[in-house]
Amino acid sequence: MTNIPETGRNTRVQTRLVVIQILVLSLLATLGGRLWYLQVRQGDEYAAEASGNHVQQVVQPAPRGSILDARGVALADNETRLVVSASRTDLLKMRDDGDAVLTKLAGVLGMAPQEVKEKVRLCDAKTPQPCWNGSPYQPIPITDEATPKQALQIRERAEDFPGISAEPMAVRRYASPGGSNTAQVLGYLSPVTDEEITKAEDTDSPFLRSDQVGRSGLERQYDKALRGKAGVTRYEVDNLGRVIGQAEADPGVPGSQLVTSIDARVQRVAEYELNEAMKAARNEFDRNTGTNYKADAGAVVVMEAKTGRVVAMASNPNYDPNAWVGGISAKDYKKLTGKDSDYPLLNRAIQGQAAPGSIFKVVSSAAAVEAGYDFDGSYDCSSSYSVGNQVFKNFESANNGPISIGRALELSCDTVYYRLAHDQWKKDGGINPKKPHDYFYKAAHQFGLGKETGVDLPNEVTGRVPDRQWKKDFWQANKDAWCKTGKKDGSYVEKLAFENCLEGNKMRAGDSINYSIGQGDTLVTPIQMATIYAAISNGGTLYDPSIGKAIVSPDGKQVEQIKPHAHGKLPISKATLGKFDSALAGVATRGTAAWRFGGWPQDKIPMHAKTGTAEVYGKQTTSWFATYTKDYSIVMTISQGGTGSGASGPAVRNIYDALYGAADDGKIDNKKALLPHPQAGLPKIKADGTIPAPKMSKDIVKDLQPDEKAEDEDEYAPVDDQQQGATPPTQNTGQNRDTRRRQRRTARRRRVA
Repeated sequence: MTNIPETGRNTRVQTRLVVIQILVLSLLATLGGRLWYLQVRQGDEYAAEASGNHVQQVVQPAPRGSILDARGVALADNETRLVVSASRTDLLKMRDDGDAVLTKLAGVLGMAPQEVKEKVRLCDAKTPQPCWNGSPYQPIPITDEATPKQALQIRERAEDFPGISAEPMAVRRYASPGGSNTAQVLGYLSPVTDEEITKAEDTDSPFLRSDQVGRSGLERQYDKALRGKAGVTRYEVDNLGRVIGQAEADPGVPGSQLVTSIDARVQRVAEYELNEAMKAARNEFDRNTGTNYKADAGAVVVMEAKTGRVVAMASNPNYDPNAWVGGISAKDYKKLTGKDSDYPLLNRAIQGQAAPGSIFKVVSSAAAVEAGYDFDGSYDCSSSYSVGNQVFKNFESANNGPISIGRALELSCDTVYYRLAHDQWKKDGGINPKKPHDYFYKAAHQFGLGKETGVDLPNEVTGRVPDRQWKKDFWQANKDAWCKTGKKDGSYVEKLAFENCLEGNKMRAGDSINYSIGQGDTLVTPIQMATIYAAISNGGTLYDPSIGKAIVSPDGKQVEQIKPHAHGKLPISKATLGKFDSALAGVATRGTAAWRFGGWPQDKIPMHAKTGTAEVYGKQTTSWFATYTKDYSIVMTISQGGTGSGASGPAVRNIYDALYGAADDGKIDNKKALLPHPQAGLPKIKADGTIPAPKMSKDIVKDLQPDEKAEDEDEYAPVDDQQQGATPPTQNTGQNRDTRRRQRRTARRRRVA
């Protein structure tokens, strides 16, 4: 046996000990360095993450406040639906991350398994919709359309569906009372975005990730009041996401109710009549284009004359706002926004711009009086008016000889306004003025045109007053393109570009002449014109149009009334305003609108009107009909619809018949009237905060019966907007059909009143 020297053995042991010591010290140094990095260098960051990991919040959405009409009828409220939800935390505890449970759930709900799984996944930059953008600790809704049978299956077989719940929950509903749609006025909801959450962080109304926010209409305008405050419960959870205790809870506060000035019954009539007028216009032949009128869009506004409150506002085409509830499908979204959709999301009452045609003549008349022209003076209503080599014709070349401005309004005589505008243009210095008065352009601004009316709806457009400053700005922006494409002897568009290139920054005689009758570059909206005609009715006050009437707290103890607010006065003296009133009454009794108001009780409810037919290059004419009584102003327009009285006139008359309960024999039955006087007060608010609603008929205006349709196919006879004559035609078959139609509708309204 070989003996190892004691010295060698000790050396090897010492070497091993040194190596072990070095390894231990290295490990300690590494652990110490890592500990320093985690606790000192990255300490704050990891402390924040740890805090977030151990306290999570669950949100209980607050019931959104209802939107009510002036009588307390719900236009938008909440309905209880059976909502099936999934707890992502519970699903992730399962071996397959809940895949089998979700597949089984899809079978019960009649959905594709992949569709269910996509709804439960979390949203991030790489994950497309559908996905969940709320808290992963929040129950994630799978569907809000579960049937009682489906919900019962899930609840009775709870062991087969761990992490799945089926509970009744409040979901937004757009009620369409009496068949009234009101879509563009109400708007719609959609989930809040990350950008909106960040933007609202430091405000008094921050968003939670689970919030739904108003995207348009009243839902957006009054979102803060309607939304309320969601309840938040904070839970302590471990690093596996298991709840280990409750930290604290903030109770939710339901949203307030919004009472509006809309009357659902009148709204239904306005929508129906607008739609019927557009359908009828499409059956009329347009002699200028050789085709039927397209009547592709329209709007109508019914406004209280003395307050500016909107009683009805309809825009066509429209849509069903319930399509947005629970998330809109890609197919439905394309229908509402695609290039072939005709853009029903647009509220054409406040966002539709068009040349106003002859309803603008009230502005030109006021401007002429301000410029010193006598309202009762004598002005030649010739068949045409020539300036240089250009001839501006009166409608159908009518020649009515010397008439006053009032009579020019009644007959809608263009050449009177041509002369007034051209004469004032020359007085201002013509093409190269030094200090022009610009009465005609200043009047438009004083009437509130070229700017927002202040209506309490988002995204209102301003229209356009093509004054000198606008001309200069427009020329500056377009002169290069005009100079490039313009040709002296080219097409109409090329000639126009050539002229604009040379002097598009100057106010030419033709510009002023066209402007005086609401043509050229002038653009207005229906809400602007309704505001103007309401001001003529009430003595000259321009009110901000308003829809919101009061905000009522959930318990009914706090009522914040929204008072009418004026933003200006018409630039017309009281004496001249009286002459305007008389002339516009003449339009309805012996002027261009007389044939539409045959049998109207003028002695009891004086009617005032102005017709308008605006020409648009490349399109068919735009129909305008502006009216007012002592209570209301109503303005309707139909794009590519034809003449004012021909296309829009019958519909406006029918709305007035419904409001006042007027019959063709001149009698008025207040019991049959929908709203003979504007509703001044608020609906009754009970002690518990609820607002009881009166009963609504399912169909305020019924569809035409089959036996009526044949007769109504061609009921709108083609009649010129500016038809001359002291009395309405008596042998007009279109008028006779209108009379029969009103009688039938009056009978139907009485059956449902």
